[in-house]
Amino acid sequence: MCVKVLLADDAAVMRKAIRDLLSECEDITLVGEAATFSETVRKANELLPHEIVLDLRMTEGETLCLPAGTKLLAISFANDDEAKALAENIGAAKVLNKTNLSEELISGDSPRFPRRGTCLGHEWLYLQW
Repeated sequence: MCVKVLLADDAAVMRKAIRDLLSECEDITLVGEAATFSETVRKANELLPHEIVLDLRMTEGETLCLPAGTKLLAISFANDDEAKALAENIGAAKVLNKTNLSEELISGDSPRFPRRGTCLGHEWLYLQW
């Protein structure tokens, strides 16, 4: 099964970096990108991704109404209790730290050879958290 991912971050450089990381896995299809929270909500309901990788601070604490079955993975430069509480409040399954995102998204000696595993109910890259 190909996992459809929506990438949401207000920084173009972060979207490019994550896009490049996700492109290394042939079973992941990046179905869209969003630069604002409202665009994320619209595209989530339009594109029906399996997973949303979302910059935690874009939400400003707002609730994200997701299509049934969509999983949310939050990313943030902060990995403190406040970030974890915000992620839990918006329904994110996990918070990954942006400063070492490449290590957390893709494991192994080379990003071209990620290990496989199950994440959030889908077979996906092996996420080390």
